[in-house]
This record gives sequence, structure tokens and C-alpha cells, in this order.
Amino acid sequence: MNPSTTRARLVVDELVRCGVTDAVLCPGSRNAPLSFALHAADAAGRLRLHVRIDERSAGFLALGIALRSRRPVPVCTTSGTAVANLHPAVLEASYAGVPLLVLSADRPPDVIGTGASQTIEQAGLFGGAVRLAVNAGVDGDPARGRAAVDRLVAAATGASGGPPGPVHLNLPFAEPLVPDGPGEAPAGRPGGEPRTRVAPVVRQSEPLPLDPAAPTLVIAGSGAPDDLLDLPVPVVAEPAAAAWPAAVRTGPWLLGASPALRPAQVVVAGRPTLHRPVQRLLADPDVAVHVLADPRGMPWADVAGSVRAIGSLPPLRPGRSWTDRWRAADAAAADALDKALDDPAAPGGLRIARELVAALPPGAQLLLGSSNPVRDVALAAVPRRDLTLLANRGVAGIDGTVSTAVGAALVHDGPAYALLGDLTLLHDSTGLVIGPDEPRPDLTFVVLNDDGGGIFGLLEQGAPEHAGAFERVFGTPHGVDLAALCAATGTGHVLVDVPDVAAALAPAPGLRVVEVRAGRGELRQGHARLRATVGAAVAEAL
Repeated sequence: MNPSTTRARLVVDELVRCGVTDAVLCPGSRNAPLSFALHAADAAGRLRLHVRIDERSAGFLALGIALRSRRPVPVCTTSGTAVANLHPAVLEASYAGVPLLVLSADRPPDVIGTGASQTIEQAGLFGGAVRLAVNAGVDGDPARGRAAVDRLVAAATGASGGPPGPVHLNLPFAEPLVPDGPGEAPAGRPGGEPRTRVAPVVRQSEPLPLDPAAPTLVIAGSGAPDDLLDLPVPVVAEPAAAAWPAAVRTGPWLLGASPALRPAQVVVAGRPTLHRPVQRLLADPDVAVHVLADPRGMPWADVAGSVRAIGSLPPLRPGRSWTDRWRAADAAAADALDKALDDPAAPGGLRIARELVAALPPGAQLLLGSSNPVRDVALAAVPRRDLTLLANRGVAGIDGTVSTAVGAALVHDGPAYALLGDLTLLHDSTGLVIGPDEPRPDLTFVVLNDDGGGIFGLLEQGAPEHAGAFERVFGTPHGVDLAALCAATGTGHVLVDVPDVAAALAPAPGLRVVEVRAGRGELRQGHARLRATVGAAVAEAL
């Protein structure tokens, strides 16, 4: 058996022994040894292989599988720009703490810098975004090769002591690149028994120096720990946070709505990134800001530089008046919000978010696109304990969201859905391209099509004084026929109005798009009216 085939089989064998159950592969010549090895492992039932033709989508597919399963997932590419196309997924995995394994095939070292085709300097390509990078030699001792794979998996999962995240194994392969015979079992460690998986390191920390009786608010963002569901204080949580099912429904609307709701101290869990009122609260010098230490060792959030201490959450004993005020304000705000959203003239994204979350079957998974969809759910939906909500909030880009949703759906045991905007769908339209021999989930994309970037209308550039430049450089209308796009990729499609979204969620096989069209010209004014309505209701209640 030639050296390249031997090495590729050894790498794949050790990955399986380290607990890898799914792998993503992109076609190429230089990574042919790994392609054959992964195909053989799939045929033997040792792992499940997913083949994609677009490296950027493939990276996010692997990320989605890892995000939902919490297992390490490799994505394998050929050399050159193919590797560079994984960079967006690597960055998201890095900031979200997702165990993504990059396996890049490379040319032999003596060819680098000679002008050979599809050849770049791949060693160190991802810089500080990866937890560990190994640039292997052309030949090597099998035992050392297995040990390198073990170190990479440990670094990716956090078992080596650092925070979990992406790693990079760069593998130069010399010709011949295809097997020259059936070969032998991979060498390096006798027996081929599965490795005992090492659990990620859980870090302990001292309790925060809080006043347990002071008016306290917990702010939970993506990456917050799972044990914040039954706290005796109000929780304002983003949908991707594990604490969202126990959150104050109208929390984002209530921040800053009344002095009576202003806390003396705030505890931040995870990375809150959605709401500007949250950032204003955390920057308030009269509010004591504390942070829960991440048990995985991920960095803490401190955008305003206001954090006083990092540690674990001690028992809290807030006064009844504090919690009663928040309950009364939430009830009044929710009632006013629902009445306003019943009006067909209310912002379509908020109406869709409310109806969609309420209509999902128990056990469903919902992946939320960045920009408006995740914010719409945060602002309008009623939190539920029987759903799994996911989002790419590490870097919060829109790239790769379709593929992330596909990957997460492939490992979710239940109905799967995604809520996206039209630009997010178009940005990863190749994520809809799934070959006839590939595992295909049953996944429904609910897409709000407002023909452009609706979120910018809510930001500073959406103000009336910028109207002359807004539509072309921020609104970016595209005019794409989503039904035709779906037809081209073999994706089911249905066009519905907002009141019919719930009826369109009945289970269906394969991928499909439920398109809901809406305008965005009145989005800014619609949100302003809702803020005024909710604010008036809160003022009256308090």
C-alpha cells in the first residue's frame, strides 16, 4: 500500500476511534487518499459521510452537525483556495466553541513556492482562529500520526484543558494518490479498539461577590450554561441561549422602559449580542455588572469594560417587590404586544416569528438566521421549553446558514425548521445542493422575503436623511425568484401569507422553502410604533 493511502486510512481510523461519527468531504485530486478512506469507512458503517461540492457550504454543514451533536466533525478539502473557503466556518466555530476539524490535503513541501497548480502556503492559514494546528510531514511514524490526531480531537473538544473550537490538520500527500490494492489494516496501535473518550474539562470558579438581596437581572446570550432555567430573578435571554425557555418574554422591550425595572446589579451569562438596550444597561456606571465564568473556558463578554468580577452564581434572594414589578410589566407588555401584532399592518417579521414558534410541534428544532430573524423571535415569540433553538452567534454572520441548518437537522431526533431572511438564503444557496446519494434531512426553511436587507432600515443608515443612498447600498434589492431557485435545486417551495404560516408547517419529506413575502419600507416606523405602544402599557402598569 502506497504511503499516501496508508496515512489517509490511519487518520480516518483514528478519528473514528476518537468518537467521530460524521464527516464532510469536498471532491478534489490532492485529497483523493482521504476521499477513498472516508468512503471506505462510510461503506463499512464506521461513520456517515456527507459529500458537498462547495467548500464554504461544506464547512458550515460540518459546523451544524457539530453544533447540534456536540461531537467533533471533520471537513476535508483538497489544496489551494479550497482550504481558504473554510475560513468563515472556522471563525464561527472559534468564537462559538464548536469542535470543527479541518483536514486539508496539501502538496509535498518541496513543491510549495514553485508555481505548482492549486498550491498555496496552507500551514498556519487560519492563524489564531484554531485551537491547534498540525502540519504533518509527507511520511511519518504511524504511532506519531495517531497521537497527532488524538491531540487535535482533544483540543477541539476541550479535553486538553483549553476551550473547545476548531483545529487544523494539514496533510501533504505525495503521488500516487489512489490505492494500489486492497491494502492492510491501518497500523500504529494494535487491536483497533475504540479510544475511551476524554470528557471536556469543566472549570470551577469562586462565587460572585453579589448582594443576594439586591434587585438583580440575569442577561443570557449564546453560550450561556444550561443551569439557568429556574432562577428567582428575572432573566432576559436571547433565543439561542439555553435559558430562553425561562426568560421574561418581553424582556428586550422592558429594558430601559421604566426606572422601576432598573436593576442594581446584572449577571451576564454567555455572549449577549442582539439588543442595544442590553449594551446600554451594561455600560451604565451605576449598575454593578458581573459575569458567569464559562465552564468550558471560553472568554467572557465585556464590550463596555464594565465587568467587576467573574465567577459562579451564588444563591439569590431578591425582594418580592422587584420580581413582582417585572411580572406586572411583562404581563402588560405582552398583552399590548400581542394586540399590536394582531394588526396585519404590524412588521411581518415579528408576526411570522410569533406564529412560527407557537405552531412548531413539540420536540422541534429551530435554527435562526442572523440579522432580523433571531431578533424577531427574541422580540415577539413566547418562549417554550419543548423546543431546541440554535443560531450562529459566534461571529453572527449570514454566511453558511442554510448548510448549518442542514447539518443540525441531520443529527436532530425530531422535526427540523429554520427561519431565514431572503439574503441569508441566497448567501448560501449552494447549501440546497445535495447529491442523490447523500443523507438528506427533512427540513423546512421559513423565509421572509422582503427583497433585500431589512435590518438596515432599523439601524442608523435607515434614517430618513440617508434615503438617497439607502436602497442601493443597504437595501440591496435582488429580484430573485425563490420558487425558480428552489426548482433548480430540487427543493420544495410554497408561497404563503403570514396567517397561513402555521398551516404550512405540517411534516414533509426532504428540503422545502415556505416563502412569506413582505415589504420593508415601513419597518422602521412599525418598530417605533410598537416601542411606543409597549412603553405606554408598561408605564400604566407600574
